Parts: sequence; structure tokens; C-alpha cells
Amino acid sequence: MGINVGIVGYGYAGRVFHSQLIKATEGLNLYAVSSRDPGRREEARSRYGVVTYETLDQMVEDKNVDLVVIATPHSTHKELAVLAMNAGKHVVVDKIMCLSVSEADEMIEASRRNGVLLTVFQNRRWDGDFLTLRRILEEGLLGDVFLVESSVAGYRRPGGWRGKREFGGGPFYDWGAHLVDQALIIAGSEPEYVFCDMQYRVWGTDVENYALCSIKFKNDLLYQIEVGNIVKAPKPRWRVLGEKGSFVKDGLDPQEDGLRRGEVGVIREDPRFWGKVRTEIGGIQVEMTVETIPGTWTAFYQNVVNHLTKGEELAVKPEEVRKAIAVIEAAVRSAKERKGVMI
Repeated sequence: MGINVGIVGYGYAGRVFHSQLIKATEGLNLYAVSSRDPGRREEARSRYGVVTYETLDQMVEDKNVDLVVIATPHSTHKELAVLAMNAGKHVVVDKIMCLSVSEADEMIEASRRNGVLLTVFQNRRWDGDFLTLRRILEEGLLGDVFLVESSVAGYRRPGGWRGKREFGGGPFYDWGAHLVDQALIIAGSEPEYVFCDMQYRVWGTDVENYALCSIKFKNDLLYQIEVGNIVKAPKPRWRVLGEKGSFVKDGLDPQEDGLRRGEVGVIREDPRFWGKVRTEIGGIQVEMTVETIPGTWTAFYQNVVNHLTKGEELAVKPEEVRKAIAVIEAAVRSAKERKGVMI
């Protein structure tokens, strides 16, 4: 039968990401969907044949539901996750995990108290570009790395709840949640301080439209994160400098575009977006194009299955993500107070 999964929220994340990835994962059964929107409930029912509920309160009363996926606006994550865990359900919460360290602590405590799984959908750990960069660093092609620039920016009016502060909107809580999570993995060191500037321009919303965040790690790595929706001349996705070489790469992982088309699985990146490494090998200066490792977002949910059924180590531990929340909280404070903040 597998593990019965109920998705809370059937907007973009629930419909395009979670439902399709769950259906593609052996050991998971997409069983239920909860949405306050009758049209979305009917869409889920007709497409997947799932049981539908209007609220999470109704869903958690269903004893057939084993695992709840929270795919709702950011500001609701803590409350809904704790509710589900208190009902004895395992929980996957979409990023951003929550909006503060205190909320993260409450969620982790609920997981421990109820003896249930809590993990966070940090799917960008399985982006092809991120996997490729990690391999390049492991092979020592760049030498001692001192600067990482990670950028996801464009020019587009924010839509829906993501353009409203009350729901935890804004690009820094959205893409920034992925990029900070990646930073902590790449750095392999504890963050020391953060300086962040946020701009509020063009669209007339109460969320930032641009953020540039610098994180200094204790191993002396400087990591810069740029996100925004008022950028008509974006930087490369990655620019990484080491004492021996550099890595530069454009383009986003193609898996999201694939899911929009209903394609789940291995999607190879267009070669024109493959990154370039400049380095020294055997005393010779070389430049080489590096084929991007195909990303594997299904690995996230397969790990959840293996953790619950085989005791496999959890890939995304909530305690790890809590550290990212601490950095994000410090960055927001830095932007507000216009000064660097120790972490």
C-alpha cells in the first residue's frame, strides 16, 4: 500500500511540485488533498482520484493519512506543521521552513514530543548546478575557495501571496531560503556575521524587490546571495573564486520547467548552460566546460520513504534548516538596522 500522503494547499507548489513528485516516488501513495478552494479540490480529485478536505483539521482526523505535506503560504507553516504533528502525522513542510528561529524550535519540539518525522522540502540541494559545483569543489579544481556568488534574479512583478508581507512573501524568504541552505552546505563552516541590504522599488509592494546578502563564515569564506525581481541584467547563477581556479555558470535547473510540462525524472540541461572552470592542472592553465550533473528532486521524497521504512539517515534534518533560518533572521535584521549582524 505504501505511505499515504495528504497535501495541504493545492496552489503552485502543491500542484506542480509535490503532487507529481509524490506520484513518481515508489513507496508513496498520494491519498488526499486539502484546499479551501472548491475548484482546486475538484481539480485534484479529477486528476488523481484523491480524497479531498477543506481544512487540515479535517484531514488529520483521517486515520489513513500517514504523512502531511504543508504547501501553503510561508506564514502558515509553523501553525499547520505543529497541528499535524500533534495529531501524530509525519510532516514535510515546503520551504521556507518558517519565519523565525523561535518558530523552528517549536516545530522541532513538536516532532520530538510526538515521535514523528519533520523535514523540509529543500529540493534545490538536488539541483544539477549545485551537485556539479559540489563535485568540482570535492575534486579540488578551484583550490581554497574564498568567494561564492549565488544569484537568482529577474524582472517580474510578484504575484499572489508572495507579494505580501503578511504571508511571508518576498524573494528573500522564497529563493533566499534555498540559497542560504546551499550556502551552509558549500561553506562547511559556521556563519560568523551577515550584512544584507534590501530595496523596495518599482512594484509598490510591502515586500523587498531586491536583496544582496553577504555572509562571512568562520573559515574566511565570503558568500554573497542576490535575489530580486527588478533585475534586468542578472549575474551568472554561480561565480566561484578559489586560489587555484574559478567556476562560472548561467541558467537554472530545468526540473521545474519539466514539472510544468508534466515531466518527472531525469532532464538533462541544455549544453549552452554548462559551466566553465578555469584552473591549473599539472602547471598548465586550462579552461574546460563541465557537463551539468542531472538533478534529482525525486531523491528528496525517496529519502523520506527510506527513512520511514528502512531507517535511512534523513537527508534534510530540521536542525540543519534551523541554522539557515537563523541566518535569514539575522539578514532581515541587518537590512532593517542597516548594519552587520553577528550570528
